[in-house]
Amino acid sequence: MQKPDLVAIETIEDRIYVIRGKKVIIDKDLADLYGVDTKQLNRQVRRNLERFPDDFMFYLNKEEADILKCQNGTSSWGGKRKLPMVFTEQG
Repeated sequence: MQKPDLVAIETIEDRIYVIRGKKVIIDKDLADLYGVDTKQLNRQVRRNLERFPDDFMFYLNKEEADILKCQNGTSSWGGKRKLPMVFTEQG
């Protein structure tokens, strides 16, 4: 029997931010943890919105995204045209 891949707690903790008073993880980081493309993750979420409660995720506004980029020092989103989606700990 093959053991599932485990992720160190520190790896996850380093990707958690508090936005709008909620602990969240950016779509890019969540996709990375699952080993899928961000585009694929977001597409699947949009196709299955009825399965997710309202407090599961939200899009950052431009100001929040700019602040997050400043905190990270550089943009980890490359040339991303859409504002990032973030997922709450309820998700």
